[in-house]
Amino acid sequence: MGIKTTILFVAAVISIALSIFLNQSFGPYAGEIIRIIILILFFLTSVWMIENEERKRKVSEIAFEKLRQAYNELDEQAKLIVRTDLQLNKTQQELDKKINGLYTLHEMGRNINMTFDVEEVFNSLKENFIQKLGFEKFLIFLLDENDKKLKCRRAIGFSEEEILQIKEKAENFATFKNLIQNGKPVLVERPETANFEEKEIGEFLKLRSFIIVPIYLKELIIGLVVIGNESLYSRVTEGDVELISILANQIAQGIENSRLYEQLWHSYQELELRVKERTKELARTNEELKRLNQIKSEFVASVAHELRTPLTSIKGYASILATGKLGEMSPEQRERLERIDRHSSELAKLINDLLDISRIESGKIGMDIKEIPLNELLKNILELINPQAEEKNIEVSWEIKNDIHTLFADYDHIRRVFINLLGNAIKFTPPKGKISISIYRENGYIRTDISDTGIGIAPEDLSKIFTEFFRADNPINREKKGTGLGLSLCKKIVEAHKGRIWVDSILGKGTTFSFVIPEKPEITLVR
Repeated sequence: MGIKTTILFVAAVISIALSIFLNQSFGPYAGEIIRIIILILFFLTSVWMIENEERKRKVSEIAFEKLRQAYNELDEQAKLIVRTDLQLNKTQQELDKKINGLYTLHEMGRNINMTFDVEEVFNSLKENFIQKLGFEKFLIFLLDENDKKLKCRRAIGFSEEEILQIKEKAENFATFKNLIQNGKPVLVERPETANFEEKEIGEFLKLRSFIIVPIYLKELIIGLVVIGNESLYSRVTEGDVELISILANQIAQGIENSRLYEQLWHSYQELELRVKERTKELARTNEELKRLNQIKSEFVASVAHELRTPLTSIKGYASILATGKLGEMSPEQRERLERIDRHSSELAKLINDLLDISRIESGKIGMDIKEIPLNELLKNILELINPQAEEKNIEVSWEIKNDIHTLFADYDHIRRVFINLLGNAIKFTPPKGKISISIYRENGYIRTDISDTGIGIAPEDLSKIFTEFFRADNPINREKKGTGLGLSLCKKIVEAHKGRIWVDSILGKGTTFSFVIPEKPEITLVR
């Protein structure tokens, strides 16, 4: 039941009730009063109903307006969502294209970096790579280093006839020269947006959308990369410019690597040629030095041999005179004869050392390698050395480690090495000093260290200490004369045993001479 019906029903009920009440209370006037009251009620009801309808209409209009506004807002939001979705799809497509392009560029860069030949760099750019990037045609132009003309070095997507035409016209194509001078990338998305020069390039290469990127090498433009499509349905975008710029950098890097490799190869060839020439020259010089050294050794041996005979006579006659068989000698004469005998002995030692060195160098003296009892060798040597050491109050000690009993060596020559080294140690060690001899195994060799607490050797003299006739400049050498052949002879003898000798020294604290010879005769020294 509606509101209007309810109101009329209530008014009727009220009217009936009032008429009953008024008939009983007012008599004949009751009817008039009832009619007046009913009219008033109907008037009030009508007014209320009209106002209520007006309110409803206004409420409906307001609700409709709100609904219309809400619809419009929803429509705008729907349009925005559609536009955003389209933009997102476009962005996603661009992103997918860029990711695929980066993967393709990575593969292309790897192929470019695998070769150091310029032609192979260009040939590594395959047609399938260009297609993966989303393009139909591809060109590389390089400036010739000699005539500075553009040369087409790679073409993909063109027929052989088109390539020939491009190669013929590209050298003098003014628009390309302008692009090189400008040095900026060119992007043509469609023909109607191109300027005059861009349209000229499009017509020349039969491209409707294309990108041109300069190839930079050490801040200089050396060429151009041209890539694009003939179809209008495959347009290039600004994002493609970034990818092609990366490709141009990869090509430039490949060209630079090839040029650097070529320069390096030429330098290597030149260096190798110089080394060969220098090696030949050194070989000739070495042969000449060997020949001169042989002549020197033979000369020294000859001179020493010739000196030995008169020296023997001098020493013999001096000995006869010293005995007094040819007459009584005065003290002054005897002193002079002793000097003659002493200096003759020194000269004889010098001659013997020279002869030994020259013979060892020429191979005329072989090492008679035998098994030598080590204790016996050392006792024999110390018997000769101890009187000199005791005279200066120098303590000499020795130690044999690793349970070594024998030594494979030439007895006389190895004995000479010990005597020379110990003699030097005594000579350069001040009174109350110490000398120690240590013998032990080391990597298949028998090593001997002879250490002293002497004056030491200056660092600048260490490399010359085994040179013939070299004598270090120190007070002892200036006071006591020597030949400078002892250490050189030791080196020759040790090396003839297939060993090695060296020295360590600290000036003012002492010196250690060390040498090694094979534990067994068949071992060869590894240098």
